[in-house]
Amino acid sequence: MLNFIKNPKTVTPVVVFAQFSGTSLWFAVNAILKDIQPLFPPNNHFLGKMTSAVQLGFVCGTLCYAILAISDRFSPKWVFVISALFGALLNLLTLQSMGNTTLLLSIRFGVGFFLAGVYPVGMKIMSDWHQKGLGKALGYLVGALVLGTSFGHFLAAIQWHFNWQAIIIAASILSSSGALLMAIGITDGPYRQKIGTFSPKAILEAFANPNFKKYAWGYFGHMFELYTFWAFVPVILQHYQSLHHESFSISAWSFGIIGMGILGCICTAELSQQRFTSRQLAYFFLIVSGFCCLLSPFIWQLPFEVFIGLLLIWGFSVVADSPQFSTLISQNAQPAYRASAITIVNSIGFAITVLSIMFLQNLQVLIGVEWLFFPLSLGMVLGLITKKQIPNY
Repeated sequence: MLNFIKNPKTVTPVVVFAQFSGTSLWFAVNAILKDIQPLFPPNNHFLGKMTSAVQLGFVCGTLCYAILAISDRFSPKWVFVISALFGALLNLLTLQSMGNTTLLLSIRFGVGFFLAGVYPVGMKIMSDWHQKGLGKALGYLVGALVLGTSFGHFLAAIQWHFNWQAIIIAASILSSSGALLMAIGITDGPYRQKIGTFSPKAILEAFANPNFKKYAWGYFGHMFELYTFWAFVPVILQHYQSLHHESFSISAWSFGIIGMGILGCICTAELSQQRFTSRQLAYFFLIVSGFCCLLSPFIWQLPFEVFIGLLLIWGFSVVADSPQFSTLISQNAQPAYRASAITIVNSIGFAITVLSIMFLQNLQVLIGVEWLFFPLSLGMVLGLITKKQIPNY
């Protein structure tokens, strides 16, 4: 193996690319739902089930990885590589699942399970390489997650070049290429602390730390909104299109709105190195995205340019707080059990996304789309309730 990169400044681009590549599997099926849904038996909750399956798989995967302390006991780099490859192989099975809803749900669950070895482990690798500047590094890393999440929508937007099968294949190839680069490009970080066994007490001790616990609650409030908003962006655009009979590409604008989160993450990454703290940035953008939820019932009669502008602001802010909450959580975890602590928090956060997605999927039947996103502001409320109890640094 080459392992030719040993400087944190050059490790970061490799991990960021590998993260983007692996997480391109996340919403690959969401981007082609309109193409494949007619191939399955009628299902009113197809979007919710497909999204929840991968989220639930991620939750189970993070629990498994954390309980077994996989990335604490073994090389995080190789955990990432193997997980990304297995996720890519499972994703390819989507091509054989048409007409079999149970099989497709199982595949999405499996993809989500192995993504637990990509996203949290990527953060673990970054923290093992960066003793300083972790907020900036994680900002770019979460930006890669956003790009990976939205990448399927980008491919769908130019589907005059790609059919839905090609989108699935492209996501698997991309994930495999990121795994290969990670395998040959880097070593484990110099600040990694290897342990031999898993200690449930260590996780309990992490949550006994007031700062760790309170920042985790801020993260949970953020997660209540994030993936539900991402999953329903096409629904928002389709509803506006039906109301106004506008002609625009739903896939292209879905990519643009979700992809704005990349700029949000880069913005907080750079600002965290200047006059603002991670704490200030995390709560500022939690408030901005929360106000977008509160305004959502009143945007439907706005001109298209204003409507899209507000959605772009929402897409920018909804994930901008994520890397800063992750930084705060990482900084307040015990170094020897940092990966397990981060993974447990991720697991709880993504379990919340499953509940949030299914909640909105069922609520849509009762209240329609206009007021559907107003309840997501509860995430902001949850984060702000705990904020007052966190001491300043």
